[in-house]
Amino acid sequence: MGDVGCPFCNPQKDEIVLANDLCYARYDKYPVSPGHLLLIPFRHIPALFDATDEEQIALLALVREAKALLDERFRPDGYNVGVNVGKTAGQTVMHLHVHVIPRYAGDMPDPRGGVRGVIPEKRKY
Repeated sequence: MGDVGCPFCNPQKDEIVLANDLCYARYDKYPVSPGHLLLIPFRHIPALFDATDEEQIALLALVREAKALLDERFRPDGYNVGVNVGKTAGQTVMHLHVHVIPRYAGDMPDPRGGVRGVIPEKRKY
């Protein structure tokens, strides 16, 4: 199953860091920070809103597992967890994936606003 041109379909076994029956995790090839993971359904679907209830539950379970793994391996000080849905929101690979981005004290001068930073002038309020 999968889309022939999709970089997230048919993952190689050596790139899978975590998995359950419906989803897998791999390190981002263009990480924002050390340990940046992508959580990806095995089924080729474009966006979070297209996922079944079971796939959404499996993704959330993998978020918890990803945090435990990253806490052990990288010891970050915080996390950003996010999903881009559609080109307007910045999605470049049209296969659902959840970013789990470890954050480290001092990785930017003022992190206030977190995910609101997708529109820089709206980050601080």
